[in-house]
Amino acid sequence: MARPRRAREPLLLAPLALAWLAQAGLARAAGSVRLAGGLTLGGLFPVHARGAAGRACGPLKKEQGVHRLEAMLYALDRVNADPALLPGVRLGARLLDTCSRDTYALEQALSFVQALIRGRGDGDEAGVRCPGGAPPLRAAPPERVVAVVGASASSVSIMVANVLRLFAIPQISYASTAPELSDSTRYDFFSRVVPPDSYQAQAMVDIVRALGWNYVSTLASEGNYGESGVEAFVQISREAGGVCIAQSIKIPREPKPGEFNKVIRRLMETPNARGIIIFANEDDIRRVLEAARQANLTGHFLWVGSDSWGAKTSPILSLEDVAVGAITILPKRASIDGFDQYFMTRSLENNRRNIWFAEFWEENFNCKLTSSGTQSDDSTRKCTGEERIGRDSTYEQEGKVQFVIDAVYAIAHALHGMHQALCPGHAGLCPAMEPTDGRTLLRYIRAVRFNGSAGTPVMFNENGDAPGRYDIFQFQAANGSASSGGYQAVGQWAEALRLDVEALQWSGDSQEVPSSQCSLPCGPGERKKMVKGVPCCWHCEACDGYRFQADEFTCEACPGDMRPTPNHTGCRPTPVVRLTWSSPWAAPPLLLAVLGIMATTTVVATFVRHNDTPIVRASGRELSYVLLTGIFLIYAITFLMVAEPGDAVCAARRLFLGLGTTLSYSALLTKTNRIYRIFEQGKRSVTPPPFISPTSQLVITFSLTSLQVVGVIAWLGAKPPHSVIDYEEQRTVDPEQARGVLKCDMSDLSLIGCLGYSLLLMVTCTVYAIKARGVPETFNEAKPIGFTMYTTCIIWLAFVPIFFGTAQSAEKIYIQTTTLTVSLSLSASVSLGMLYVPKTYVILFHPEQNVQKRKRSLKTTSTVVAPAKGEGAEDPK
Repeated sequence: MARPRRAREPLLLAPLALAWLAQAGLARAAGSVRLAGGLTLGGLFPVHARGAAGRACGPLKKEQGVHRLEAMLYALDRVNADPALLPGVRLGARLLDTCSRDTYALEQALSFVQALIRGRGDGDEAGVRCPGGAPPLRAAPPERVVAVVGASASSVSIMVANVLRLFAIPQISYASTAPELSDSTRYDFFSRVVPPDSYQAQAMVDIVRALGWNYVSTLASEGNYGESGVEAFVQISREAGGVCIAQSIKIPREPKPGEFNKVIRRLMETPNARGIIIFANEDDIRRVLEAARQANLTGHFLWVGSDSWGAKTSPILSLEDVAVGAITILPKRASIDGFDQYFMTRSLENNRRNIWFAEFWEENFNCKLTSSGTQSDDSTRKCTGEERIGRDSTYEQEGKVQFVIDAVYAIAHALHGMHQALCPGHAGLCPAMEPTDGRTLLRYIRAVRFNGSAGTPVMFNENGDAPGRYDIFQFQAANGSASSGGYQAVGQWAEALRLDVEALQWSGDSQEVPSSQCSLPCGPGERKKMVKGVPCCWHCEACDGYRFQADEFTCEACPGDMRPTPNHTGCRPTPVVRLTWSSPWAAPPLLLAVLGIMATTTVVATFVRHNDTPIVRASGRELSYVLLTGIFLIYAITFLMVAEPGDAVCAARRLFLGLGTTLSYSALLTKTNRIYRIFEQGKRSVTPPPFISPTSQLVITFSLTSLQVVGVIAWLGAKPPHSVIDYEEQRTVDPEQARGVLKCDMSDLSLIGCLGYSLLLMVTCTVYAIKARGVPETFNEAKPIGFTMYTTCIIWLAFVPIFFGTAQSAEKIYIQTTTLTVSLSLSASVSLGMLYVPKTYVILFHPEQNVQKRKRSLKTTSTVVAPAKGEGAEDPK
């Protein structure tokens, strides 16, 4: 249904177009280049720049205007001279100046449809008569344009395409790259031999990512080219991810004074976004560079320019120092040698068909010609006509020449294919191609495939776009001087980027790629804490303490048995420590234990050898041996506390830790209680108290000790012992100092509980020692026992704060074990020293004193209770 409607659109537009042409004046048609031919091609070129102060056209554009126009003339000459291409058909042309302005170009382009409008309007003139009744004069009918080459600027092409599609005239652009023109529903008769900016934007995104940038700003000239290019870049970067846009700034079509200084100030609001993506025209690029220099920001910005910058010198002339390091992109092209030979031989004599060539001649050679061809009198330099391009002036082929030639050849190949299909075996045009149907020609244009002027394939996709092929350049200083620098090829893009990063040079001849990042990469052991709404900006937060960097955004705590690596990028096993035999902390306890065991063994051996002597008998042999056994066990427990924890060692610790002290204090308590009861009973009666015989004393002692043994056995059965590694005990603030402690599964409280019963016996014994302090000196056991208990209490009172006061220390395992073993050894040593060392000394060194003497009465007036059998009441003197 859409096609018939389009067929009627030219009829609806005809009256409006006629009125517009009449208003604009058909005299503009004289300002065109005409070539006669059987089929006429239209051409739109920016021969002049945009005019100022209300003028339509401005100064001549030598390269973008004249070079491109001459390229079309050169291509037409080549096509017409080729007998294998369109045999018998000559291509003509009508080439117009757009003056780089879309509205002016639209007025000019209406002349292309003039023949169509007049053809449909002939019937309307049937009744028209001039004053006096004469019929109107009819001018020669305008040539019918079958296809149009152009335009250059995207905004111009969009404006023209909207008109040409109404009249089914195909259009091929050689320079318009706006992505908007890829919309085949709106611009169905538009094609182009240059790739759209969507490819260019993809290439620029790939460049940014290859340089490691993730935070850039965009700068666009107002209009279809700039705005659509930036829009494509933003969209592709968003889809690809990893690139954020700091700012998107648009340069007004008519910038006010100071506008570019304002642009630079806005760019500096995000100074980390050094990469600037530019889709702008040459004039805007130049003024941006000037503003950057004025702001003393030379070398700060990293420019990435689109094909409007390309490899041109005009945007950076005298601004080379600001442009150093700029990376630019340009559709892949080649210099056409044939065109160079053609153009450099053009002169005023042989190129009269180009009506703007005289103006070009004056501009190119900086001389003056009068309109009549005679030389001007007021010019300081007069044109001779003998000047030659490339000899008397600099010449460099404009970059889009190749694409102009390819556009002409694309139309020629399409017409050739159409001619072979519609006019088989017919030389020249046949009725089937008079007139040429635009829709049929469009199908042939989209189907062409040939090698272009540079040897690269020319083809179109379903949207009329050419494949994306780009060269990538960088403006580099030469020999340390920016002014003598130039553009160097550093890569290519054809669906994928190939960039020679090592060939890149930056301000100051640095080989390192400058950064354009919102945030610097986080170091090892740091996570990214993202800034809300800006995915490329973050703060780096250290994974401190026992946390490690699990991934880019997360810190996690190491398991309990592990600690982080020094850079906090992972976890490693926490070293396990214990009190070893070689540890300095073990030396004092072991020394005391060894000396104590030797002393105890000496005492026991002495007592056994002199078992029947008065001193040994007076000491209470049975309880003495029990007490000495307890003292020996107290010394021996030091070795269990230092030994490597295991199930057997842990069980032995539970059993023997309290057994030695319980045995010792049970014996002392029994002995002290016996003495106290004997003399308390003697005050009241001559009958001795019960349970004072040696057997009774042993029964009492072992009964008291059995409570400890039964309790420990029940504990062993309820909770079997085993060794554990405690990672919390030495989990210091600094993970490097953290250690796991190999120990038995005994808490501090359970350890004290294990000794609690012994401490109770000790306190009770001390109470009885205090009560028995009034015993006569002849019963000398009481006072040594009293001194022993007082000293032992002092030792254990000092032990408690030291033991529990170091519970939070990193050296806890060492301090507490040393404190406990030393306290036990000291208490055993006090008992041994107070009770048995003096007796052993007498036995060994003063045997003359180890004899029985008469018994003395406690009091001369009191009744003396005889000592029990086997127990001496006094020492021999």
